[in-house]
Amino acid sequence: MNKLVLGTAQFGLHYGIANRAGQVSKEETGRILKRAEEAGIDTLDTAIAYGTSEEVLGEIGVSNFKVITKIPDVPETLSSIEKWIEDQLRNSLSRLGVQSLYGVLLHRSENLRQKFGRQLVHVLERLKGSGLIQKIGVSIYEPKELEFVNQEMPLDLVQAPLNLLDQRLETSGWLERLHSQNIEVHTRSAFLQGLLLLPRDQIPEKFERWANLWNAWHAQLQQRNKSALETCLNYPLSLHQVSKVVVGIDSSRQLGELLAIANNPAPFENCSIMASNDEDLINPSKWNLL
Repeated sequence: MNKLVLGTAQFGLHYGIANRAGQVSKEETGRILKRAEEAGIDTLDTAIAYGTSEEVLGEIGVSNFKVITKIPDVPETLSSIEKWIEDQLRNSLSRLGVQSLYGVLLHRSENLRQKFGRQLVHVLERLKGSGLIQKIGVSIYEPKELEFVNQEMPLDLVQAPLNLLDQRLETSGWLERLHSQNIEVHTRSAFLQGLLLLPRDQIPEKFERWANLWNAWHAQLQQRNKSALETCLNYPLSLHQVSKVVVGIDSSRQLGELLAIANNPAPFENCSIMASNDEDLINPSKWNLL
């Protein structure tokens, strides 16, 4: 079983700070999916909010994959949360061309605090009971969200960021805690939208306030004679509590590079020197304010 999950945001959007090619073409998406399936990657991660991602996947055909999608932010003006969720998911199934979903995640855990919070959970549990969904859960941006979420809904699956800069899922103890509760953990953002893969002289100027960190990172790579790609990917792959690692792909060639690493993972060398709690750096939603 391959531990990689194919992230699909690039198939429906121009996504990632290091992405110079724009949205991946439908033809290249088809080649990526074919190569992924041949390599034993069995899971796709998408979202209703990922532009045309679901439509593109449905047109190519993804019935051989386990598909996880995410419910967008729930409007507070709804008259019926039940109808809204059912409509969202049935439209997703139609776009994707599949009969059921492996997982459905809340894209924002904050929705559980809103007036429809309890009903939202009940509807998802009912749809899971009907067989339309196999697993329900949440996509989080920081581990502290889990304190509330873990009390409000039964979690089968949690997706969270984890990379060499943002090691909070591990250092907070939540990774081990989720694993001990038999909750499937999928990590994302191993390359922090490609920022960790950029050569030192191509890191955007707005990130220069962390110059010491970048200098240490690139010195460490040179000293260990390791690529940034390999070092970044080996971190989440090395953690036994991590069920799957979501990776965004721009080309079938790039997928080949990741597969070569995932199929022959090197022992992970500690990179605790890279860990940061600075939200301005580790949370991409803050980057536009830099």
